[in-house]
Amino acid sequence: MIVIRNTFIAKAGCASKLAAQLKEAGSVPGAPPNFRVLTDVTGDSNRVVLEYQVESLSALETTMKDYATNEAFRAKMKGYTELYLTAHRDVLQEA
Repeated sequence: MIVIRNTFIAKAGCASKLAAQLKEAGSVPGAPPNFRVLTDVTGDSNRVVLEYQVESLSALETTMKDYATNEAFRAKMKGYTELYLTAHRDVLQEA
């Protein structure tokens, strides 16, 4: 199992907007079933985490290609890059 964790540091006042937009995008057909959005309780302020699982790295590649061409998903994500300052992605393998 591969865990994908995208971590965003939102602009001040934009964390809840970013979290809501990511959750809405997760409702699009074809989104991973275990898609979840988390927000900070401790640590960096304005942190929003988008996490999901895929079976393999090839499944991740398929998912990323789908996101790039899925018009419904792209419409839900429109403008999200304006809501954060930095982002990074961790691709982790379940031990």
